[in-house]
Amino acid sequence: MTTTETGHTQQNHTETVQQPYAVEVAVPLPLDTTFHYRVPEALVARIKPGLRVFVPFGRRKVTAYVLRFSTPPEDQQLRDLLDVLDPEPLWTEAELTFFQWIADYYLHPLGEVLKTALPSGINLQSRGSADEETVSGGKKIRHERVFSALPTDTPAKLRGKGLDILAFLRQSGVVSAAELRQRFGECSPNLRRLMELGLIQTSEREVYRDPFAGLAVTKDAPKPLTTHQRQALSTILTALDSSCFAPFLLHGVTGSGKTEVYLQGIAHTLAADRNALVLVPEISLTPQLVQRFRARFSEGIAVLHSALSDGERYDEWRRIRRGEVRIVIGARSAIFAPLERIGIIVVDEEHEASFKQSDGLRYNARDLALVRGQQEQAVVLLGSATPLITTRFAAQQGKLGYLSLPERVANRPLPATSIINTRMTAESPLSSQLIEALSDNLERGEQSLLFLNRRGFASWLVCPACGADLQCPNCSVSLTYHRQRRKSLCHYCDYQVPAPCICPACGELELKEMGVGTERIEHELLERFPDARIARMDSDTTSGKGGHARILDKVGRGEVDILVGTQMIAKGHDCPGVTLVGVLQAEGSLYLPDFRATERTFQVLSQVIGRAGRGELPGRVLLQAMTPDHYGIAYAAEHDFERFYQEELLFRQELNYPPYGFLAAIKLSATSEKSLTTAAEQSATVLRAIKNRLGLRVEILGPAPAPLYRLRGRFRQQILLKDASRAALRRLLTAYRREQSLPATVRAAIDIDPVDLL
Repeated sequence: MTTTETGHTQQNHTETVQQPYAVEVAVPLPLDTTFHYRVPEALVARIKPGLRVFVPFGRRKVTAYVLRFSTPPEDQQLRDLLDVLDPEPLWTEAELTFFQWIADYYLHPLGEVLKTALPSGINLQSRGSADEETVSGGKKIRHERVFSALPTDTPAKLRGKGLDILAFLRQSGVVSAAELRQRFGECSPNLRRLMELGLIQTSEREVYRDPFAGLAVTKDAPKPLTTHQRQALSTILTALDSSCFAPFLLHGVTGSGKTEVYLQGIAHTLAADRNALVLVPEISLTPQLVQRFRARFSEGIAVLHSALSDGERYDEWRRIRRGEVRIVIGARSAIFAPLERIGIIVVDEEHEASFKQSDGLRYNARDLALVRGQQEQAVVLLGSATPLITTRFAAQQGKLGYLSLPERVANRPLPATSIINTRMTAESPLSSQLIEALSDNLERGEQSLLFLNRRGFASWLVCPACGADLQCPNCSVSLTYHRQRRKSLCHYCDYQVPAPCICPACGELELKEMGVGTERIEHELLERFPDARIARMDSDTTSGKGGHARILDKVGRGEVDILVGTQMIAKGHDCPGVTLVGVLQAEGSLYLPDFRATERTFQVLSQVIGRAGRGELPGRVLLQAMTPDHYGIAYAAEHDFERFYQEELLFRQELNYPPYGFLAAIKLSATSEKSLTTAAEQSATVLRAIKNRLGLRVEILGPAPAPLYRLRGRFRQQILLKDASRAALRRLLTAYRREQSLPATVRAAIDIDPVDLL
């Protein structure tokens, strides 16, 4: 791309000048450079850092983001920017600094970072018309018609409904047409008459889409705290009053009242005229948490997550930007919320891998919470019953404050847990002990929860004659059989086909169901307990808007006897009526080709075990496993995080894995195996040459096929980099980005601090 096509490029930042005759911008394209454009005289008064502008770029016209005013060299011929798209900046100077840090750390183009930080629909790559509303907002801004009274004497002839409407408007001020219709019925003729008499006026005002519409709230007061809660809160409040950066690990067993500590800490923050940001790992956690926050803080709450419509997200973002919000709750993308004066950031269930973005800008919202907290001089709370090994180690090293909640509220005991060895049992996924326990619970009128981290009816269909199974044509996995939908489908790319009745390879008339999923468990329970109220919670049953909340509400109201689900039922939900938890195939994730496999197994088992006995009645857990003696399973059953932590540290230290070393990965993909293999080998050669030239000791592992070798039609290989120094990894990868040239058919992504190695 030439200079004359795009404007002058410049790596170094320039100082602000009084007259903004030129600006430095970033474009939302995979380019590491920024660009300079001249500001036409007609636009000088409107230009500010943090705005979007419309610029010529080669033969295209694209949206760009203004970073700062600039003074490029006089001999450079700059192209004029075309238009300013926003009346006010989208970001503050502090937010732009935050985004620059992200771009530098994750080695990602700044323009794409800025695009990621905006809600869906606001960005434009080009435009074909001058529709200012579309350009400035992306999504249509919703308006409503409103009426207000004018300071005019009431004519004596005015009677009836018209007089009543006028009196109401004079008392209430500005009132929407919808509210008037609700109060007075059809009143359009009356309003027209009042306007003709010069008694009222009409206009339009912007109205937000409300994600809480129709949700009732019962007010809630702060709850009495346990001794450990009071100690933790006291430390947090002291840090809040200091207005300095203070990161903490809040390590509390399940049911220890971490959320109440969050709420009371946030209340203190709001009283000090500072705001709060709360991050949760999954959409499924949001409904209950939002409900608790709305019950405690009636107004000024915004939510940001992918289950909202584009319009709702856009409106929530604008509320935050305008300072109408004091608390923001959301999934990982909420870390980009334009919230100012942040006093506290809460990362709930900080151990969850879903805080890491798996494509595009591969950021980790948990880590960015610490960065943003430092920039804002805020308190950061990382809360979990099963914190990351790296987080616990950081606390042990004094890099984080350590706050412990070792006991449940109201002195409730942790559930008694028994491990059932299923290595030599029959084919039924439900052991006789678990069936008996479920039956007893039903007789007592108590609720049960069954956890199996695999959805569908069967893992796959296989031919007993020739051994063939149905493979996804796009991914290196077998298709999962869903009996209710009568389909076999891929859980990675959503490819689906009608479930075959005969073997497509040899014509055998009967296919065998192999493996088990949540749908099959639900089926077996309905056969064994026909009178029981059984619900299933997985991505098949919660795909619609509000799906999670509807199921959890039914459980909370006692309308479900047995809830079957995947890992979404294991995370953060408070179901006081559940007294029995059954875990099927506890070793399901234990032997994945990832050094974190044992840690994740321990976490999910500890979390699901913790769903039992959170109410007045004690809980019981039956954990079915084929490897009952494995330390990841045994310590979870014993509620013993510290012994698990110590044993896992020994494994990490021996192999120099985090927290004893740092990781980065180069992930390559292509539709052609041959071109991918060539590119991967070339990349490894370049990396090793750079390593030798710079005298680095970085361990370069690979290239090797990814465990999931083919995904969505693309073959995948990866190179893993490991070193005790982040700086060494950065030097190597910076040089690699500069020197490596890959064909257009091969995609390469750098993943800093990778979480998913599959």
